[in-house]
Amino acid sequence: MKLSILMPVYNEEARLPEAMKQALGVDYPCEIELVIVDDGSKDRTPEILAAADDLRIRVITHPHNQGKGAAIRTAVDEATGDYMVIFDADLEYDPQDIPRLLAPVLEGKAEVVYGNRVFGSHSSFSFWYVMGNKFVTTAANVLYNCYLFDIETCYKLMPLELYRSLNIRAKGFGMDPMVTGRLLRRGVRPYEVPISYRARTREEGKKITWQDGVQALWILARERVRRVPK
Repeated sequence: MKLSILMPVYNEEARLPEAMKQALGVDYPCEIELVIVDDGSKDRTPEILAAADDLRIRVITHPHNQGKGAAIRTAVDEATGDYMVIFDADLEYDPQDIPRLLAPVLEGKAEVVYGNRVFGSHSSFSFWYVMGNKFVTTAANVLYNCYLFDIETCYKLMPLELYRSLNIRAKGFGMDPMVTGRLLRRGVRPYEVPISYRARTREEGKKITWQDGVQALWILARERVRRVPK
Protein backbone atom coordinates (compact mmCIF):
# COMPACT_ATOMS: atom_id res chain seq x y z
CA MET A 1 0.00 0.00 0.00
CA LYS A 2 1.19 3.51 -0.85
CA LEU A 3 -0.25 6.65 0.73
CA SER A 4 -0.29 10.01 -1.07
CA ILE A 5 -0.23 12.93 1.36
CA LEU A 6 -1.58 15.97 -0.47
CA MET A 7 -0.46 19.41 0.71
CA PRO A 8 -2.03 22.54 -0.84
CA VAL A 9 0.14 25.60 -0.15
CA TYR A 10 -0.53 29.32 -0.53
CA ASN A 11 1.79 31.92 1.04
CA GLU A 12 2.92 29.62 3.86
CA GLU A 13 6.61 30.58 4.09
CA ALA A 14 6.46 30.82 7.90
CA ARG A 15 5.06 27.33 8.45
CA LEU A 16 5.96 25.33 5.35
CA PRO A 17 9.44 24.11 6.42
CA GLU A 18 8.09 22.77 9.72
CA ALA A 19 5.03 21.29 8.00
CA MET A 20 7.22 19.35 5.56
CA LYS A 21 9.53 18.25 8.36
CA GLN A 22 6.63 16.99 10.46
CA ALA A 23 4.91 15.23 7.56
CA LEU A 24 8.08 13.39 6.55
CA GLY A 25 9.14 12.62 10.12
CA VAL A 26 6.25 10.27 10.94
CA ASP A 27 6.84 6.53 11.23
CA TYR A 28 4.24 5.45 8.66
CA PRO A 29 3.17 1.80 8.34
CA CYS A 30 3.41 2.03 4.54
CA GLU A 31 5.19 3.77 1.68
CA ILE A 32 4.29 7.46 1.24
CA GLU A 33 4.70 10.38 -1.13
CA LEU A 34 4.19 14.04 -0.26
CA VAL A 35 2.53 15.85 -3.18
CA ILE A 36 2.76 19.62 -2.67
CA VAL A 37 0.85 22.07 -4.86
CA ASP A 38 2.00 25.69 -4.65
CA ASP A 39 -1.21 27.55 -5.47
CA GLY A 40 0.35 30.74 -6.85
CA SER A 41 2.22 31.86 -3.71
CA LYS A 42 3.75 35.35 -3.76
CA ASP A 43 6.06 34.97 -0.75
CA ARG A 44 9.13 32.74 -0.30
CA THR A 45 7.13 29.52 -0.61
CA PRO A 46 8.49 28.72 -4.13
CA GLU A 47 12.09 29.14 -2.90
CA ILE A 48 11.49 26.83 0.04
CA LEU A 49 9.98 24.16 -2.19
CA ALA A 50 12.80 24.48 -4.72
CA ALA A 51 15.29 23.68 -1.97
CA ALA A 52 13.45 20.54 -0.79
CA ASP A 53 15.62 17.49 -1.49
CA ASP A 54 13.65 14.57 -0.04
CA LEU A 55 12.86 12.03 -2.78
CA ARG A 56 9.40 11.51 -1.33
CA ILE A 57 8.42 15.10 -2.18
CA ARG A 58 6.79 16.04 -5.48
CA VAL A 59 6.06 19.72 -6.22
CA ILE A 60 3.53 21.12 -8.70
CA THR A 61 3.03 24.85 -9.20
CA HIS A 62 -0.05 26.84 -10.20
CA PRO A 63 0.86 30.05 -12.06
CA HIS A 64 -1.82 31.93 -10.11
CA ASN A 65 -4.01 31.32 -7.06
CA GLN A 66 -7.03 29.11 -7.82
CA GLY A 67 -8.22 28.02 -4.35
CA LYS A 68 -7.76 25.00 -2.11
CA GLY A 69 -10.14 22.78 -4.05
CA ALA A 70 -8.28 23.42 -7.30
CA ALA A 71 -4.93 22.70 -5.62
CA ILE A 72 -6.25 19.40 -4.28
CA ARG A 73 -7.60 18.48 -7.70
CA THR A 74 -4.15 19.03 -9.21
CA ALA A 75 -2.54 16.98 -6.44
CA VAL A 76 -5.04 14.16 -6.96
CA ASP A 77 -4.31 14.13 -10.70
CA GLU A 78 -0.55 13.85 -10.03
CA ALA A 79 -0.66 11.42 -7.08
CA THR A 80 0.43 7.80 -7.54
CA GLY A 81 -0.68 6.24 -4.25
CA ASP A 82 -3.40 3.72 -3.46
CA TYR A 83 -4.86 5.93 -0.73
CA MET A 84 -4.81 9.69 -0.17
CA VAL A 85 -5.17 12.13 2.69
CA ILE A 86 -4.96 15.93 2.75
CA PHE A 87 -2.51 17.63 5.09
CA ASP A 88 -2.58 21.43 5.15
CA ALA A 89 0.67 23.34 5.68
CA ASP A 90 -0.83 25.55 8.40
CA LEU A 91 0.08 23.10 11.23
CA GLU A 92 -3.47 23.00 12.60
CA TYR A 93 -3.36 19.21 12.23
CA ASP A 94 -0.73 16.79 13.53
CA PRO A 95 0.66 14.33 10.95
CA GLN A 96 1.36 11.91 13.81
CA ASP A 97 -2.40 11.22 13.65
CA ILE A 98 -2.22 9.91 10.06
CA PRO A 99 -1.18 6.37 11.10
CA ARG A 100 -4.25 6.39 13.34
CA LEU A 101 -6.37 7.07 10.25
CA LEU A 102 -4.63 4.26 8.40
CA ALA A 103 -5.21 1.67 11.14
CA PRO A 104 -8.90 0.88 10.37
CA VAL A 105 -8.00 0.50 6.68
CA LEU A 106 -5.05 -1.80 7.32
CA GLU A 107 -7.20 -3.83 9.71
CA GLY A 108 -9.93 -4.20 7.09
CA LYS A 109 -12.51 -2.30 9.13
CA ALA A 110 -13.06 0.68 6.81
CA GLU A 111 -12.40 2.12 3.38
CA VAL A 112 -12.95 5.81 4.20
CA VAL A 113 -11.73 7.32 7.48
CA TYR A 114 -12.34 10.84 8.85
CA GLY A 115 -10.32 12.49 11.61
CA ASN A 116 -12.75 13.75 14.24
CA ARG A 117 -11.56 16.98 15.89
CA VAL A 118 -12.39 17.19 19.58
CA PHE A 119 -12.69 20.94 20.07
CA GLY A 120 -11.55 22.41 23.38
CA SER A 121 -10.62 25.82 24.72
CA HIS A 122 -7.01 25.24 23.65
CA SER A 123 -7.87 24.08 20.13
CA SER A 124 -10.82 26.16 18.91
CA PHE A 125 -10.55 29.31 16.82
CA SER A 126 -13.63 30.85 18.39
CA PHE A 127 -16.99 29.91 19.87
CA TRP A 128 -18.78 30.75 16.61
CA TYR A 129 -16.30 28.75 14.57
CA VAL A 130 -17.03 25.63 16.61
CA MET A 131 -20.79 26.24 16.60
CA GLY A 132 -20.75 26.78 12.85
CA ASN A 133 -18.87 23.54 12.35
CA LYS A 134 -21.34 21.65 14.54
CA PHE A 135 -24.31 23.22 12.73
CA VAL A 136 -23.00 22.20 9.30
CA THR A 137 -22.31 18.67 10.54
CA THR A 138 -25.79 18.42 12.10
CA ALA A 139 -27.33 19.58 8.82
CA ALA A 140 -25.47 16.80 6.99
CA ASN A 141 -26.68 14.22 9.52
CA VAL A 142 -30.30 15.34 9.07
CA LEU A 143 -30.13 15.55 5.28
CA TYR A 144 -28.41 12.19 4.80
CA ASN A 145 -29.71 10.28 7.86
CA CYS A 146 -26.24 9.56 9.18
CA TYR A 147 -24.37 10.24 12.41
CA LEU A 148 -21.03 11.93 11.88
CA PHE A 149 -19.21 14.27 14.24
CA ASP A 150 -17.01 16.38 11.95
CA ILE A 151 -17.61 16.58 8.21
CA GLU A 152 -15.45 19.68 7.76
CA THR A 153 -12.28 17.96 8.93
CA CYS A 154 -9.29 18.23 6.63
CA TYR A 155 -8.32 14.64 7.43
CA LYS A 156 -10.35 12.54 5.00
CA LEU A 157 -8.49 9.36 4.09
CA MET A 158 -9.82 7.24 1.23
CA PRO A 159 -8.75 5.31 -1.88
CA LEU A 160 -7.31 7.67 -4.47
CA GLU A 161 -9.51 6.23 -7.21
CA LEU A 162 -12.61 6.71 -5.07
CA TYR A 163 -11.82 10.40 -4.64
CA ARG A 164 -11.20 10.75 -8.37
CA SER A 165 -14.57 9.15 -9.09
CA LEU A 166 -16.34 11.78 -6.96
CA ASN A 167 -15.40 14.41 -9.59
CA ILE A 168 -14.95 17.24 -7.07
CA ARG A 169 -14.85 20.57 -8.93
CA ALA A 170 -15.28 23.09 -6.10
CA LYS A 171 -12.30 25.45 -6.09
CA GLY A 172 -12.43 26.70 -2.51
CA PHE A 173 -13.47 25.34 0.88
CA GLY A 174 -16.68 23.99 -0.69
CA MET A 175 -14.80 20.82 -1.56
CA ASP A 176 -15.23 19.43 1.99
CA PRO A 177 -19.06 19.31 2.09
CA MET A 178 -19.10 18.21 -1.55
CA VAL A 179 -16.87 15.22 -0.78
CA THR A 180 -19.01 14.18 2.17
CA GLY A 181 -22.29 14.71 0.32
CA ARG A 182 -21.20 12.58 -2.61
CA LEU A 183 -19.84 9.83 -0.39
CA LEU A 184 -23.07 9.68 1.61
CA ARG A 185 -25.19 9.65 -1.55
CA ARG A 186 -23.30 6.52 -2.56
CA GLY A 187 -23.96 4.92 0.79
CA VAL A 188 -20.37 5.28 1.98
CA ARG A 189 -20.32 5.98 5.73
CA PRO A 190 -16.93 7.32 6.88
CA TYR A 191 -15.29 5.68 9.88
CA GLU A 192 -14.25 8.36 12.38
CA VAL A 193 -11.24 8.36 14.70
CA PRO A 194 -10.31 11.13 17.19
CA ILE A 195 -7.44 13.43 16.27
CA SER A 196 -5.69 16.43 17.79
CA TYR A 197 -6.28 19.94 16.46
CA ARG A 198 -5.08 23.47 17.08
CA ALA A 199 -6.81 26.23 15.12
CA ARG A 200 -4.72 29.24 14.18
CA THR A 201 -6.03 32.81 14.51
CA ARG A 202 -6.91 35.37 11.86
CA GLU A 203 -3.58 37.05 12.57
CA GLU A 204 -1.82 33.76 11.91
CA GLY A 205 -3.59 33.36 8.56
CA LYS A 206 -6.93 31.65 9.27
CA LYS A 207 -8.87 31.97 6.01
CA ILE A 208 -12.26 30.27 6.47
CA THR A 209 -15.24 32.62 7.14
CA TRP A 210 -18.95 32.40 7.91
CA GLN A 211 -19.66 32.67 4.18
CA ASP A 212 -17.94 29.31 3.75
CA GLY A 213 -20.37 27.84 6.29
CA VAL A 214 -23.36 29.14 4.33
CA GLN A 215 -21.87 27.75 1.15
CA ALA A 216 -21.36 24.37 2.85
CA LEU A 217 -25.06 24.20 3.77
CA TRP A 218 -26.05 25.04 0.19
CA ILE A 219 -23.72 22.38 -1.23
CA LEU A 220 -24.99 19.70 1.17
CA ALA A 221 -28.61 20.47 0.24
CA ARG A 222 -27.82 20.53 -3.48
CA GLU A 223 -25.93 17.24 -3.35
CA ARG A 224 -28.78 15.62 -1.44
CA VAL A 225 -31.28 16.28 -4.25
CA ARG A 226 -28.85 16.06 -7.15
CA ARG A 227 -29.53 13.34 -9.64
CA VAL A 228 -26.80 10.73 -9.45
CA PRO A 229 -25.64 9.53 -12.90
CA LYS A 230 -26.10 5.82 -13.46
